Amino acid sequence: PEPGDLIEIDRPLYHHWALYLGDGYIINVTPVDEGAPSLSVSTTSIFTRRAKVKKQLLKEVVGNNKWRVNNKYDRSRTPLPVKEIIRRAERWIDKEVPYDVLGNNCEHFVTELRYGEPVSDQVS
Repeated sequence: PEPGDLIEIDRPLYHHWALYLGDGYIINVTPVDEGAPSLSVSTTSIFTRRAKVKKQLLKEVVGNNKWRVNNKYDRSRTPLPVKEIIRRAERWIDKEVPYDVLGNNCEHFVTELRYGEPVSDQVS
């Protein structure tokens, strides 16, 4: 992956999304209500209303799951410059954000960083 790329991680019941920062690190949102890292996020995250933005190693978040670079929205949206994407992302590290599986989920978070607007096919 290249800095600014969207990373899609296959989970048992959904797809988790992160943004690649470089040097093996990603930024992603993880539910605050669970003590477990995003690796073990379960269906209880559906009921979570808050999430924490974390900078983590991609390999730790992925675990044994499959992942891919998926900048699928580049077909219909123009990504911001990479330096701007990374600058915007780093402002959020260790902050709590509202979370809603339908209206403000992990995919919404990273697409807003990349494109300047939140998008999620997962919920359409």
